Order: sequence, then C-alpha cells, then structure tokens
Amino acid sequence: MKYNFDRIIDRRNTYSIKYNPLARGKPADVLPLWVADMDFSIPPCVAEALEERVRHGIFGYSEPDAEYFAAVNGWFEKRFGWHIEKEWLVVTPGVVNAIYVAVRALTNAGDGIVIQQPVYYPFETSVVQTGRKLLVNELVYKDGTYGIDFEDFENKIKQAKLFILCSPHNPGGRVWTRDELMAMGEICLKHNVLVLSDEIHQDFVYPGHRHLVFAGLDPRFANIAITCTSPSKTFNLAGLLHANIFTSNKILRDKFKHEYANCGLSQPGVMGLVSCQAAYESGADWVDELVEYLDGNMRFLQEFLTNNIPKIKFTLPEATYLAWLDCSELGLSTAELNNLITHKAKLWLNDGSSFGAGGKGFQRLNAACPRAVLEEAVRRLSFTIFPKCL
Repeated sequence: MKYNFDRIIDRRNTYSIKYNPLARGKPADVLPLWVADMDFSIPPCVAEALEERVRHGIFGYSEPDAEYFAAVNGWFEKRFGWHIEKEWLVVTPGVVNAIYVAVRALTNAGDGIVIQQPVYYPFETSVVQTGRKLLVNELVYKDGTYGIDFEDFENKIKQAKLFILCSPHNPGGRVWTRDELMAMGEICLKHNVLVLSDEIHQDFVYPGHRHLVFAGLDPRFANIAITCTSPSKTFNLAGLLHANIFTSNKILRDKFKHEYANCGLSQPGVMGLVSCQAAYESGADWVDELVEYLDGNMRFLQEFLTNNIPKIKFTLPEATYLAWLDCSELGLSTAELNNLITHKAKLWLNDGSSFGAGGKGFQRLNAACPRAVLEEAVRRLSFTIFPKCL
C-alpha cells in the first residue's frame, strides 16, 4: 500500500472527544472505539492544502467558488454517476446540523417524521427535540442483516410529512439496493412525503455493493429530496465542520436556506472549503486504499469472533467502518452488557440501545483504527467473555 494505515497516532490531549473518557464518565484506561471518527491521519494532499492556506495567513469570510464546486461535482460524477448543479448546493457546518435545519424548515410542530431504527441517534433527537411526532419503521433483523417491512413503512408514511433515510445505513451497515430505494421513493411520492437522505457514509462501500444516490435514481425523487453529504467521514475531517447539502427543488432549497439563516449561520469556514476541495480533487487513491484496509479489519474481526467468541455474532457490513455486534446470546441485560464491555473488557463502544429499541443487545464498534488496535480490542473482549461462551 502507498499509505500507512498501521501507524498508531497518540490522540490524547488534542481536544479529541474520542480520547477523553473521564469527561463522559468512562474509566481512564478504556480503549475508545466508539464515536465515528477515524484514527488515521488525513490524506497528504489535504494536509498540504491546509498547510499552504495557513502559510497564507489570512482567514477572512469565505464562500465556495467555481473551482470548489467543480471538485465536488467531479467527485459525485466519477464515484456515483450523479451530476449536480451549482445552485443546488448549500454548505453547512455538518450533516447533523443540516438534519435539524431541514426538520424545522420542512415540517411544523406535531408533524409526523419517519425514521428506521435502529439508526443513528440524532435522527430521533431531531424529531423529538423539535416537537415533531416520531414514527418508527422498525427494520427487520434476520440472519444477521436488516431489511425493510414495506407494509409498515407505508402505514407510517401515511401519517408523515418527512422521511429521514440513512443510506448507507448506520449502524446496520446496509447498502440499500435499487429495488429497496425505488420502493421507498414510490411510497413517499404516493403520499406526498419529503425525503431527507443522509448519505455521509457513501464512500465506505465494500466489494460487491454500490451506493446509489437516492435523488439520482429518478427526477421525481430529486424533486422531493434533500441529500446530505460531507467529506468529514471519508477523509476524517469532522473537526473542520463542513458538509455539502443538495436539493434541485428550489422551493425546498429556499425553505432550507431561510431556516439556516435563522440559526445565525452564514459563510462556511475557509479550512473546510480548502480541505474538501483538496480531498475531492486528489484524494481518490487514498480512499480506495482506506476502504481496502477497512475491509481487512472487518474480515479480521469476523474471523476472530467466529473462532473465539461465537456467542457474539457479526455479519460483515456492506458499508461503513462500523461493526454492529450482536451480543444477545450472552444473555445479559443492557446494564450488564455495558458493564462487561466498559468495566471488565475496558472497551469504550456505543451501546446499541441508543440507536433505538431494536438495538438492545448490540454494541457498535468503530473499526477505523490500525489493525494492532483492533487486535488489542478483541484480545480484551476474549479474555473477558470467553468463560461465558463455553
């Protein structure tokens, strides 16, 4: 490999929330594999662009220009076959920020919003905290993977004004097929429901699968959709607070921009613009090697668990760098499982129940780390759980 993803970088005392366990009530000696940022250095092309901008020495108000848009459009055309227009773009500090803005812009208090749990927990909070009605289309878990109950989906959509789609799915690791996306889109069209599509994990798709942009499947879908993307996950840039949000529907876009302005937000940060442009112009080979490395991490994890801790079930994800561990056969309550993981195995993972009721008995592990770190994690897990697996 051209890039070294095995290098271990000390992230303590760098303002990293991932490596500050005491601030979140965790033991000081836990191994952090929870929040979804990676333990890999950013691509050299991005580092060089940021260094050059720092040497320039002025960081005034900034806006995306034609070169920036060309880089973004080029990335989506080459990777996903999706052509975008400049006027569709709104730059925000992040996808979660955009989700909250869209919920407020496109719905009113009391309106129904459909989400598919278990799912990234800000989906639920964006509904509940803004006074909307939470409608859960629970995903169907079978043979280690998730599917959609379309009868229930349509029943929930009938009561809704907005559907928040997670594609690829976090934490389930699914890459929704064309048929699944088309079916969801047709149901939303039938009942005049808008779609807010979070596609932030779109670049982490493993061999045999292909991410399809929801809005790119059909012009009718594009007309009801807002697509949320960011280089932050792909290139480990979350701390630069930068996301690209798209909608071809001017009415939706104007509503979104109006609500965005009501938050007191205006121009994006210059370092986010610089990093995004550099990443999308020159970072493709880095991403390709990264996905290959992550695929190796996932396969290592699956093989280890199968051979050493068979009561923890793990199906290889189709996308994302997040391992969704089914610990239900251990027969532990949520509190007992969290205690075992945190205080006995000394691992800091995400409790599955935080993703919804369907996540009970699961733990989410962030596998975007050097292989040696993952080896240490499963060693701790094995020594802790092995007596329960006899």
